[in-house]
Amino acid sequence: MSFINSIVNEFDIALKTLSNKKPGTGRSYPPGPIEKNTEELTKKEKKLSIQMMRVNLAGEVAAQALYRGQSLVCKDSKIKEHLIEAGEEETDHLVWCKKRLDELEGSGSILNPVWYAGSFAIGAIFGRFGEKVSLGFVEETEKQVVAHIDRHLDKISPKDKETIEILKTMREDEDLHAQQAVDNGGEELKIPVKQIMRFTAKMMTSSSKYV
Repeated sequence: MSFINSIVNEFDIALKTLSNKKPGTGRSYPPGPIEKNTEELTKKEKKLSIQMMRVNLAGEVAAQALYRGQSLVCKDSKIKEHLIEAGEEETDHLVWCKKRLDELEGSGSILNPVWYAGSFAIGAIFGRFGEKVSLGFVEETEKQVVAHIDRHLDKISPKDKETIEILKTMREDEDLHAQQAVDNGGEELKIPVKQIMRFTAKMMTSSSKYV
């Protein structure tokens, strides 16, 4: 019965994540204190920012699912707690990306449910290989996300200070989560696994950018 309750709970969390009703930790919206731009973004700049934030929102949906899938099968209570806490912190990113998309008059990817389901399954599969592998997967995922955010920061117009502040804050969090995974005993993944992860991430980002 306990397992059935867990599954029902995961469905509830998935629905809240995909409908953007999952609350964050209450941290301030990163662009809050900065001065609003006096210079408007051009149509091209705005379109690029929307595409970038749509991709980042899809990434955060996938991150939520990965953490939930791993925590569902995790047997170590301490590691399970770490995975759940990290996932909750990632919820802030989800909230921020959606808010910025709304401000830019953009929308999220219609493929988000696919990314959630696939990522949850991947998280559960890697979680079955043990805590060290599971944490190693978290570390590698976060490292790839950091590299992905760096590429976005290079592309986005410097006039779009709001989006830049969000991405910089997200980058700091991803770096922290990667280090926490190492500190908790994560082991580095083999190169073929890393390459598969990069291919999967590229497929997701390429699709979410336009759909």
